[in-house]
Amino acid sequence: MMRKDLLQNPGVDKDYNLLIQQIGFTFSNGQIRAAQSVNYELIRTYWQIGKHIVDFEQNGKAKARYGSALLENISKDLKLRNGKGFSRSNLNYMRLVYNTFPICEEVPHKLNWTHLCELVKISDPLERGFYEKQCLIENWSTTELVRQKKSALFERIVLSTDKQTVLKLAKEGLIIQKPEDILKDSYVFEFLNIHENPIQYESDLENLLCNNLQKFLLELGKGFTYVGRQYRINISNKNYRIDLVFYHRILRCFVLIDLKINEVQHQDVGQMNLYLGYFASEENQPEDNPPIGIILAKEKDDLLIEYATYGLNSQLFVSKYQLYLPDKRDLQLLIEQTLKEEDSKTETNI
Repeated sequence: MMRKDLLQNPGVDKDYNLLIQQIGFTFSNGQIRAAQSVNYELIRTYWQIGKHIVDFEQNGKAKARYGSALLENISKDLKLRNGKGFSRSNLNYMRLVYNTFPICEEVPHKLNWTHLCELVKISDPLERGFYEKQCLIENWSTTELVRQKKSALFERIVLSTDKQTVLKLAKEGLIIQKPEDILKDSYVFEFLNIHENPIQYESDLENLLCNNLQKFLLELGKGFTYVGRQYRINISNKNYRIDLVFYHRILRCFVLIDLKINEVQHQDVGQMNLYLGYFASEENQPEDNPPIGIILAKEKDDLLIEYATYGLNSQLFVSKYQLYLPDKRDLQLLIEQTLKEEDSKTETNI
C-alpha cells in the first residue's frame, strides 16, 4: 500500500517514483557492467591458460613425454585440483583461442566464451572477422551465430557485392546504409525442415515462414520489423494482395516481399513495380524513404530479370531462396571464380 504522506503530497509521490526509477536504472546498469567484467576476466584467464599450454608444447618436451595425450593429462589433473571447467574439449578451445588471437588485446572480449569457441573454428580470417563483427552489431546469441555459419551467410553476402567490399565486411561487418546492403545472393529457409516437393502453392511457403517468423527475421537480417501478410491494397477499384510487408528501421522504408515457388516471370516484376508505386504514393509518410521490393523465387533467369527491370524502379530486386543448407565449398569456389573474373576485367580495362 502507498504510504499516507505520499498520497497527501502528490509532489513527493512524483519525486519518490523518480527516485525508484533512478535506483532501478543504476542497479540494472551495475549488473550489466559486473557481468561484462566477469566475462572479460574469464576470457582473459582462458587465453592465458591457452598460452601456458602452447608455450609448454613449443618448449619441445611435451611431444616426447606426453604425445597426443597432453590435453587429456592436463584435464585429469586440473579437474582433481580445481574441479569442473577443465574438460579436454574446453582446454583445446583455450589453446585455439590463443593461437587465433596471440595478442590478448585483439580478443573480442565483448563476446562470451561460447561465441569465441565458434569463431576459432573458422580458419579464414576474413570470414572470421565478419562473423565477429556481426555478433556485436546484431547481438547474436551463440545459437544464432552457429545457424548463420551453417547457412554460409558470409559467402552469400560476398556473392551479392563487389570485391572491394569483401575486406570492408571483414573489418566492419555489414553496415546497412543503402537498399543493396540488405540483400543476399540467396536466402536459406532450412529452418522450415521440409523437402522441396511438398510446397505446391505460394501460400504454403508464406504460412511456413510466418509460423517461423523469428527465424525468418534472423535470415532477413538486422532492422526488419514485421507489418503484415496478404497486405491488401486497392487500385482503380481492384484489390491486390502483397504476400509480406515489413518496415526497415535503419533504412526507414517499407520492404515488400513477393514469394514465388517457381521461376520469376516478367509479369511478376511488373506487378512488384506496381506495388512499389502504390506504397510510395499512398502508404509512405513524409519521413519515409522510397519502398523496397524483393521477389523471392525458387529460380531466376538473370538475363530475363535484367530486361524486365530495364528502366524500372531501382529499388526492385530479385533473389533466390533454397530450402536446404548450401554447400559452403561450392559457394567458396564460386566466390573465387567471381573474384578472378573481376580481376580479369580490371586488367583488360587497364
